[in-house]
Amino acid sequence: MSDGVPQEISKETAILVVDDEISLRNTFSTFLRRADYETVIAVGSFEEAVKAVSSRIFDLIFCDIVLENHSGIDLLRRFRELGVTCPVVMVTGYPHVETASDAVRLGAFDYLAKPVEKDTLLKTARMAIGQYRLEQEKKEAEIARKQYQRFLETLFKSVSDSIISVDRKLTLLKMNQAAVYLFRKMDIELREGVDIVNLFKSEDFRQLFDDINNVQQSGKDLVDHRVEYCVGGLCHVLSICISPLDDGTGTPSGAVLVFRDMTPERLEYPQERTHFHRMIGSSQAMRNVYLLIENIGKVDSSVLITGASGTGKELVVHALHQESPRRSQPLIMVDCAAIPDNLLESELFGHKKGSFTGAEDNRMGRILQADGGTLFLDEIGDISVTMQLRLLRFLQEKTFYPVGRDKEIHVDVRVVAATNVDLKEKVKEGSFREDLYFRLLIIDIHLPFLKDRGGDIPILANHFIQVHAEKMGKSITGISEQAMALLCCYTWPGNVRQLEHTIERACILCGGTTISSEHLPDEVTREEQGGVSQLLSPAVANEQLPASQILNTSLSNKEQQTSAEIVAALQKAGGNKAKAARILKIDRSTLYRKMRELHIDRDLFSC
Repeated sequence: MSDGVPQEISKETAILVVDDEISLRNTFSTFLRRADYETVIAVGSFEEAVKAVSSRIFDLIFCDIVLENHSGIDLLRRFRELGVTCPVVMVTGYPHVETASDAVRLGAFDYLAKPVEKDTLLKTARMAIGQYRLEQEKKEAEIARKQYQRFLETLFKSVSDSIISVDRKLTLLKMNQAAVYLFRKMDIELREGVDIVNLFKSEDFRQLFDDINNVQQSGKDLVDHRVEYCVGGLCHVLSICISPLDDGTGTPSGAVLVFRDMTPERLEYPQERTHFHRMIGSSQAMRNVYLLIENIGKVDSSVLITGASGTGKELVVHALHQESPRRSQPLIMVDCAAIPDNLLESELFGHKKGSFTGAEDNRMGRILQADGGTLFLDEIGDISVTMQLRLLRFLQEKTFYPVGRDKEIHVDVRVVAATNVDLKEKVKEGSFREDLYFRLLIIDIHLPFLKDRGGDIPILANHFIQVHAEKMGKSITGISEQAMALLCCYTWPGNVRQLEHTIERACILCGGTTISSEHLPDEVTREEQGGVSQLLSPAVANEQLPASQILNTSLSNKEQQTSAEIVAALQKAGGNKAKAARILKIDRSTLYRKMRELHIDRDLFSC
């Protein structure tokens, strides 16, 4: 260093000297270069100075107040117009107040009077450049801070996890777009400045508030806290990580919550999906069954299918088999209730010729026939205790002895069982082995009653009309709105099988192209069913509730199906909107919205 000028200031510093006196230019240049300022450019006119600042950036400019044909004040003004930000020191032999005032107004750093001493020149240069560098560093730091802030905001917005921050009082400070979308799916609208206790009103979130307070008090993270939140028939599984919000004081000023929706994407089936293998239905209940079948089909565990008669247990078996790696191997069906108990053992395990009276030939049992594939045991709850024991041993060992043989046979079979009785109750009664029950209950699929499959009746009815009309060679193309509403209201104790038989009967009776209420059986059309008020009969409906008021004919087929569902639920509930919403398994606000969208007259239902 030289003349007290720090090396980091003098190195790579550019200084411009503007003076029309060549001797002053040379003197300033010499002093500055000897002080280790590497780049010193000296010019003698207004034009040369403008050209110099237009071609490069300077860290300091010394400018004489009096120039040939121009003044230094004019040049200073021109510098500011060109965007020059470096300090400018004005030099003059005739200082006066007005000139100094103009220079300060235009942003001059300092004002030196001639003759300028070397020490004064270098001291002014050092102070001007030092201050300029500090200002530049401050600006750069501010730019960097803003860039980093924008980066964090972009990251905050774009991250796939849902993030919200709260203060110590649990007031929502900020959230990213992912959080807005996630909680909107759960019917929660996030708003800044609102207490999250008032937003997350469900009991599912009660523990969350205690966890946030504990994190703020301890200053320690809570990682992967998982909660379930159910709304509209869907259950969301949320993984929540909570971290203290540090504002630099060492004491948490709030908390940051990161939510990740662990709910499988496949739960969100599109509403238009109405078929799965041979099964038909788009209700949430059936979509849950489809999801189970897709997941269970991939593994070899035993499966127990439960559900009332006529709900479609056999169709589930076919779907499970088609979804499994065994789909190219046999699917063997055994109706345990249809085979006498004394013959069931031989039917399943096979027998050796002469092993009992009537055994005239060797017989391959159903289990061996299913080797490599799937064995379906229907009505498993009706087999005897003896057969239960033999079946349990087979399930445990995957080996068996045919009747009359002492040689063990090993098979590779997946067993699927089904029943329409309550096996748990039979276990309590002692008529069904508990160990076999739990052996079968590794995975269970329960089929809902048809009356609980909201929206599926119109889809099934139209499908059965198409199937049976084609079989009968009839040109039946649809069903009236009143008849469909009656179908949607009926409780269907026989489930899908009863609905199909009802449609088959209607197709037989129908002489035209449209099935009407007169083609439906009395149990469907009568007003009272088991003490539950149903939709009015066609005659009363035509008198009191015109079809145009019940179902809007301008709606699409899907909208008409939804409309019929809602009307049926409202009739069942006696017009009570809250009860109808529970029947439909939706929120009451959703029911009101759908009624508006589908133009269902609320005045028809007074409760």
